[in-house]
Amino acid sequence: MADLSRRSLLAFSCATASIVLGQGLVPAFAASVDAPQQFSTNDLVNDGHRFFGSVSKGLASAIEAATKRWGQPNAYILGQEASGAFVGGLRYGEGKMYTRNAGDQKIYWQGPSIGFDAGGDGDRTMMLVYNLPNVSSIHRRYGGIDGSAYFIGGFGFTALTADGIIVVPIRSGVGVRLGANLGYLKFTQTSTWNPF
Repeated sequence: MADLSRRSLLAFSCATASIVLGQGLVPAFAASVDAPQQFSTNDLVNDGHRFFGSVSKGLASAIEAATKRWGQPNAYILGQEASGAFVGGLRYGEGKMYTRNAGDQKIYWQGPSIGFDAGGDGDRTMMLVYNLPNVSSIHRRYGGIDGSAYFIGGFGFTALTADGIIVVPIRSGVGVRLGANLGYLKFTQTSTWNPF
């Protein structure tokens, strides 16, 4: 009888320990599965060339400069945007965010800016995303300084950050825009006219 209760107690203890340990391991494992894997520079350059087409001569050097500074991104966004400014400005865009293992999703962005900035532009945009812990973490505001110099064509390159996540927009624009501004981009799941 004592031997049976000791066996029952041992079985209960083992089952309890496996449940407790399992609960500790499952969230850590789930978090690593949710995190998007990194893209190579060649993958980014090839996809960028297909997206930008004939205006992509400076794309490879822009991507190489970004990867040299921040490493390999674990997501990227391809899309289009339009912006205009006269001291204060607004930017609106939409596109698709790509990840290697966590799925792709439609995404929208908008944001205000203020600074010594005037003009308007329409851009094809590739945004490199670094340190993204999971795909839903993209939905927030990213602040930074933007410098633009577009005269009928060319590339612009900036970096925006929030909570350790870095977004690097590489823009090929058409229009006339010159200046520097301070602002942010807000990424959302649905389209909105509210830049704030």
